Amino acid sequence: MNVYLLATLDTKGPEALFLRSRLAARGVPVRIMDTGCLGTPSCPADIAREAVFAASGVSLDEVRAANDRGAAVTAAMRGAARLVREAHDRGDVSGVLAIGGSAGTTIGTSAMRELPLGVPKLMVSTLASGQVRPYVGDKDILMLNSVVDIAGINRISRAILGNAAAAMAGMVARVEGEDDSTGADRPLIAATMFGVTTPCVQRAREVLEQAGYEVLVFHATGNGGQAMESLIRDRMLAGVLDITTTELADELVGGVLSAGKDRLTAAARTGTPQVVSVGALDMVNFGPPATVPESFRGRTFYQHNPTVTLMRTTVEENAKLGAEIGAKLAASTGPTRILLPRQGVSAIDRTGQPFDDPAARRALFDGIQSHRGSVPCEEYDLHINDPRFAETAARTLLDLIAVR
Repeated sequence: MNVYLLATLDTKGPEALFLRSRLAARGVPVRIMDTGCLGTPSCPADIAREAVFAASGVSLDEVRAANDRGAAVTAAMRGAARLVREAHDRGDVSGVLAIGGSAGTTIGTSAMRELPLGVPKLMVSTLASGQVRPYVGDKDILMLNSVVDIAGINRISRAILGNAAAAMAGMVARVEGEDDSTGADRPLIAATMFGVTTPCVQRAREVLEQAGYEVLVFHATGNGGQAMESLIRDRMLAGVLDITTTELADELVGGVLSAGKDRLTAAARTGTPQVVSVGALDMVNFGPPATVPESFRGRTFYQHNPTVTLMRTTVEENAKLGAEIGAKLAASTGPTRILLPRQGVSAIDRTGQPFDDPAARRALFDGIQSHRGSVPCEEYDLHINDPRFAETAARTLLDLIAVR
């Protein structure tokens, strides 16, 4: 197996060779993939740029004739991702290492996102100190800030690239040499949690673990929901306890913790058993108060902490959220149940708390009930954090898994 090293060899040739030599010194075999297109490669590649563009469905000559850098990056991104995925499928990838600026980061991380969790992925990037979610997505990609531009071997780049090689060698050695099988025989269940639904998920997890399952808890902060949906699509889960669907509210209203439009769709499409509730749909997330858009002035807010401002969802928004949840779950191809807590959907949505709003909850529940199709939906005169609600949710999921 090889580490696949992605670089534009017309501009990053010396750096790629430096990394290869450092990895070779540690006994790690490397295959260099050239993802450049415009200049002349300064060193040979194991996978030439012609092969990369051919894998994307175009020729290198066509890319050069178009003289469109954006289109060239897009084509290289598609080609590199396909080649890396195919190499992994035939058992030839021990890890992926890439170097670059904006183009190299886009290409390298696109290939990394094609690989399963656990395969070492390391991106040395000039962008690594900024907002990296578009590059990391829902994968376990390690971003390493290059500090200086990747333009030659100097006192700084030598240290950074040397560390990158050492890190990749260490990760590859761990994957190949260590036994991570402890508990691997236990089937996996995913659960979604927020701070305001923690008591529910903690009690449900206890029930599920006592039944012999390993529970993966995802923080419903956008990336958490995306990561869970990815695992469901990869068919790695025996079931899903989707207690906290709050990310749907951020997607609808414009908060900062959206998991995208595909949230709450993977289990329906794959037939994975799922129990779904409405945790924290009473709120939309923003940063400090000054970051809240002017259009929301006058709404009901709660200062969760100095950096998180919560906004109460309205009756109208809840009706839309309910309709969306019902419609998405109505398309389920596997066993699905909806559980609704009448006494509140979060720690701050209950009698005497700042987001208590029975009318909004009713609009949410009615929206679900009217769009759920044949999916069973049960309402309980309990709060979402009531232990009885948590236990009911967990045992319902166990029943669905048993009869799948």
